[in-house]
Amino acid sequence: MDTNSFNRRKFLRSSVLSTGAMAMGFSSGCNDQREVQSEKSLVRNHPMDGLIKENLKITDLKVTLLSYELPAEEQWYLDWIPERYKCWKTDSILVEVFTDAGIKGIGGATQYGGPEAVKNYLEEIIKPAILGKNPFDIDFLTAGVLNRGPMVGWAGVDAALWDIIGKAKGVPVYKLLAIDHDPEPKIPVYASAGEMYDGDVWPHNLIEEGLKLKEKGFKAYKFRPGTHWSVSGMTMNRYIEGVWQIREAVGDDFGLIQECNAQWDMDQTMQFIAEAEKMKLIWIEDPTRRVGPHAKDNYRRIKMALKNVKLSYGGDVMDNRFDYKEWIDRDAVDIVQPDAGVMGLTESWYVSRMAHLQGQICAPHNWHGALLTIANGHLAAGIPNLLLLESNQTYNPLRTSLFKEPLKMEDGFLYLPQKPGLGVEMIDDASKQFPFIPGTYDRPKPA
Repeated sequence: MDTNSFNRRKFLRSSVLSTGAMAMGFSSGCNDQREVQSEKSLVRNHPMDGLIKENLKITDLKVTLLSYELPAEEQWYLDWIPERYKCWKTDSILVEVFTDAGIKGIGGATQYGGPEAVKNYLEEIIKPAILGKNPFDIDFLTAGVLNRGPMVGWAGVDAALWDIIGKAKGVPVYKLLAIDHDPEPKIPVYASAGEMYDGDVWPHNLIEEGLKLKEKGFKAYKFRPGTHWSVSGMTMNRYIEGVWQIREAVGDDFGLIQECNAQWDMDQTMQFIAEAEKMKLIWIEDPTRRVGPHAKDNYRRIKMALKNVKLSYGGDVMDNRFDYKEWIDRDAVDIVQPDAGVMGLTESWYVSRMAHLQGQICAPHNWHGALLTIANGHLAAGIPNLLLLESNQTYNPLRTSLFKEPLKMEDGFLYLPQKPGLGVEMIDDASKQFPFIPGTYDRPKPA
């Protein structure tokens, strides 16, 4: 008997037929006496399977934009486009959805869609579309994002609806998402940073940062290739020497992850691969061009050249499951990186499940503040193929000070709250503490 099949049946038998499952609102029968269903009918293929639908209606939607201007010493470089210089502020887009039962859900959307444009889309397009609808129809209401931009507002609504569903059922969202594994609210995370470049300080800046993060208890560190190479004059030979210095400084027991921001060509990538294997990196992310007729073949070639190091792709450019579909089916990557703040929690769940069916793993992209971290945290706990969850380490009070009870992160783990829904509450005066600052988060490179 297939072990996975046995474990899945065992999980479904224990979770759906137990009193705990009944408390979660799962139906264990199809008639008034709620007779026990056959084992075949208990198989859950989706988080909503078997979940008793409550009679709720959406009555309102509210959008609040939040900002924080970063101190000069905490501004970080945008290294993927030469003309863009530093991130000088950080934003959050708070989405609140209200129901006739008095249950409110909250969610967040990436600010990369443009906060003001996203807010307008939420108020003018999304709000009229969802008023009067039932939050339990989430799969039909949110349905993913066609492409990033103002449409990412749907991601905030999607998280808010899951928050409502979890609260209505008295269950944390991640337990609803986990259809065939025992979910664990203690999530392994890695420190995502390596953006602080000012002057000729590389790689000493990353060595210092990596050691500090290791001391904090993180087990792995992802860093960037620095200011755009067309600006900095970096070469692959020099870069490899620097990464070796980082590896030697932090030790072999500390995981290293190389984010590339698609800066390298194929020759540079293949040159780096041999050294990456010796350095025992965990994975290489987005090494080369991600679009065009040869992109998938190139990534497949890179993947085949790697023996122990993994290859990841997609956190910064993939917007829905269909964007990912051919990459997954062609086995062009080892790791998928959906982001609940971009495509929505539901769509990210679909991506992870698609990858899981093909034997691939998931390391959710999670670069922004607390609203996105809580959604991606529930995603991470609710999937069976989690590797690590990203944890942005640039300075950002919108990551640490938005919730009444800040998210607990210790020794390389994020601990999800055990309250129903997403399990968090916003501070009462968020808009006063973090008033919105108009304008884009980046500034052009000085002449």
